[in-house]
Amino acid sequence: MSIKLYSYWRSSAAYRVRIALNLKGLVHEIVPVSLAPGQSEHRKDAYRRKNPQMLVPFLEDGDFGTGQTMAIVEYLEETYPAVKLLPDEQPMRSQVRAFCNMIACDIHPILNLRILNYIRDEFKADPMADWYGHWIHEGFRALEQFAGDGPFILGNSVTVADAFMVPQMYNARRFGIELGDYPKLVAAVDHCNTLDAFRSAAPEAQPDAV
Repeated sequence: MSIKLYSYWRSSAAYRVRIALNLKGLVHEIVPVSLAPGQSEHRKDAYRRKNPQMLVPFLEDGDFGTGQTMAIVEYLEETYPAVKLLPDEQPMRSQVRAFCNMIACDIHPILNLRILNYIRDEFKADPMADWYGHWIHEGFRALEQFAGDGPFILGNSVTVADAFMVPQMYNARRFGIELGDYPKLVAAVDHCNTLDAFRSAAPEAQPDAV
């Protein structure tokens, strides 16, 4: 087995890549990297040498290694094209990328645990009271308008857009965000979660889940 994914069970970014690997049917090894306080394995020298950002996920495939979920997904798409997660044709190919980047660039970074902890520790504020829900709703309103009529996020075929949406919805549900205004997103995510590739990638199914 040459593919290794350095992952933390509750990382939504790692969750995206787990889904992509499963959808592509690629045999891989999950290498847990604990982000938990008191362990912080991502900050230790051994992991820092692999990924100077000290974030998960990080993918190794033989001698190749990279972080950042879009870079990982693009690498997998180009290197293992038998199962495609990006449509061949435009404009759908760019629409899938745009949908993913709305999550990876606009929603996820400002809701990352390190940001929430900074708000709490530096400003003595509760980030869950206003911050988290505000930015989920800002992002999900746009994503709902972007989404198709199913059964997947952007049509009749699973794409990397689904691999990005499912973890973000998981977090929204985990923190009790009201989702009634996003029926297309909810329906697509619920459909995806009936599939083995998504179920086996879920946080609770990971070897390091606690």
